[in-house]
Amino acid sequence: MEKIVSASILSADFLNLGSEIKRAEDAGCRYTHFDVMDGVFVPNISYGLPVLKAVSKAARSVLDVHLMITDPIRYVERFAENGADIITFHLESGSDIAETVGKIHSLGKKAGLALKPKTPVSEAEKYIDMIDMLLIMTVEPGFGGQGFISDMTEKIAAAKKIIGSRGLDVPIEVDGGINGSTAELVKNAGADILVAGSYLFKAQDMEAAVRTLAE
Repeated sequence: MEKIVSASILSADFLNLGSEIKRAEDAGCRYTHFDVMDGVFVPNISYGLPVLKAVSKAARSVLDVHLMITDPIRYVERFAENGADIITFHLESGSDIAETVGKIHSLGKKAGLALKPKTPVSEAEKYIDMIDMLLIMTVEPGFGGQGFISDMTEKIAAAKKIIGSRGLDVPIEVDGGINGSTAELVKNAGADILVAGSYLFKAQDMEAAVRTLAE
């Protein structure tokens, strides 16, 4: 079954962001991954609402917003208003999980729950039936271009087993260090959505790179 590829614009050319998103979509990316970092939850600052609003006017793909911020419940309404289709926040972020998921759903958006590499999948188990997507970070969140943490394949497989045992249809997204080699590892472990940045935007042939991840 073909996987979904989500293009992380953190690695795109920001002087030409509209054309970069179009290039990724034309190459076969069905999602556009939008990383929001506040410099507190993670040690980096990226971009926020004004950029998302602009991106939403240009993108035809699903806007896959990943909030790496503290207390995300305070901001989900504004991200929904500015174009997010899926709003993913971290289990470790400080907001009440069930309340935040409920608020995202009340805004008519899909809710994703993200786990840092050191957070065991068992901590997310009680929320699995509430969410629309589980994001397993395969690097420490905060910076693009990091190396893939190979132990995360076991975590992906464990999450897939939990989801399957409950008869749920909750896709697993993976983010961090995804390329032609690591893609095979995460797909074999059970990943459904692959986020890639550097691998796609630095590829000589982006369409071929997307095909490698999706097939």
